[in-house]
Amino acid sequence: MDFFNPVAVMQLVEIIRTLQAGDDVADAITEVTRAIGKTPRVGKDSYGFIVNRLLAPLINEAVNCVHDGLATPEDINSMTKWGANHPMEPLALGDLIGTDVVLNIMETLYEGFGDPKYRPSPLLKQMVHAGWLGRKAGKGFEEYPA
Repeated sequence: MDFFNPVAVMQLVEIIRTLQAGDDVADAITEVTRAIGKTPRVGKDSYGFIVNRLLAPLINEAVNCVHDGLATPEDINSMTKWGANHPMEPLALGDLIGTDVVLNIMETLYEGFGDPKYRPSPLLKQMVHAGWLGRKAGKGFEEYPA
């Protein structure tokens, strides 16, 4: 079961179907998920699961756009919000999740698949090294009051 943060707000629980899990296990977990008021969705086991496999590269590419000097973080966030109708912009989401967590997901995808499309952004690595972990550290792509 993969819950999303903040758990009290996010409805999805991604249920990851491993090779060992039979239908009875997936069905039982699906029912538990519904019983706690969440929305279950089942997917096969894979590096990063499904949502992280989709979102982390989006965040990483937004970081690359900042790194390449294509636009400011604010403009990249605005373009994504207004151009793709994302309720939370990628760099704001990266700050919420934590740049260290995004980096970990990207490293897992990159090492697991061996595909360069999952290579973590150099800027993302620098930010984590600098301790700019997003909201939890008070600084990421934005600054957050303590």
